[in-house]
Amino acid sequence: MELHEENILITEDKNLIKLLGIHDKNIKIIKSYFDVNILVRNDMIKVTGDKNKVEAVVKVLKDMISIIGSEGEITDQKVVYLIEANRSNYNIDYNEVLKEVIVTTASGRVIKPKTIGQKRYMDLINSKDVTFGIGPAGTGKTYLAVAAAVNAFRKKEVERIILTRPAVEAGEKLGFLPGDLQDKVDPYLRPLYDALFDIMGPENYLKNVEKQLIEVAPLAYMRGRTLDSSFIILDEAQNTTNEQMKMFLTRLGYGSKAVITGDITQIDLPEGKKSGLKTVQRILKDVEDIGFMYFQNTDVVRHKLVQDIIKAYERHENKKND
Repeated sequence: MELHEENILITEDKNLIKLLGIHDKNIKIIKSYFDVNILVRNDMIKVTGDKNKVEAVVKVLKDMISIIGSEGEITDQKVVYLIEANRSNYNIDYNEVLKEVIVTTASGRVIKPKTIGQKRYMDLINSKDVTFGIGPAGTGKTYLAVAAAVNAFRKKEVERIILTRPAVEAGEKLGFLPGDLQDKVDPYLRPLYDALFDIMGPENYLKNVEKQLIEVAPLAYMRGRTLDSSFIILDEAQNTTNEQMKMFLTRLGYGSKAVITGDITQIDLPEGKKSGLKTVQRILKDVEDIGFMYFQNTDVVRHKLVQDIIKAYERHENKKND
């Protein structure tokens, strides 16, 4: 095999240190995925090996340099993501992902897509009236949907934000919890509250709740309503029945947008009940202005172990089905 060689010039020492990682950790991660030789001399990185592999590694290194330039640092988690995204042959420039700002939080923090999958998700939300975000935990499905809702609300593209979840996890145990009905279901809506608090700030959130411009409620509260000029998010949709999913989707009124999120590997419905999220994929796959985004393990933005755990469970399930 004829060896191919490419060189990358690093103009700043501090960028080279960040690129390599502590004890060259980032380079070791790259070499664990690609059978190439990486040699660092002064301000030059030389990559040698099979032409396709060398070109892939150079692209990963250049994306890493872009992230360092944009964010000031790079985590080993992002290094793994860039490698996985490259191996999946994504056709989106990661530099374009870094440029997009979804919304700025009350504390001034900028929320951006962190993966190419998240960028595609945001493109669908912006271009479709109804978007389904389906995939494993930790991919940002719900948080990004809330960020998009707040952005639309601030721009006055919608008049209300409505966030809902089925309280199916509670089952019969709901009746044994203390307090009134709202107190009983609040724990199941907590992730939605947390996302709104983080992005809007507690004061703005509470002010808009008092004005009834923001509503966080169980899915059962949606029945019989028509939701005009609203950004509506249905979270944990894998726990809806077919009837509940149809009921939710037919609430959509004029000037409204809906995002439905869920993980079909974590269905908590009683035995014998079919998930509305699984069924709706077949029913609506060809309906215009409805988009489906399927997140992959590479889109997980939590601890790297989360990706490994998801992969391990997938292998286990595949063995059971063989």
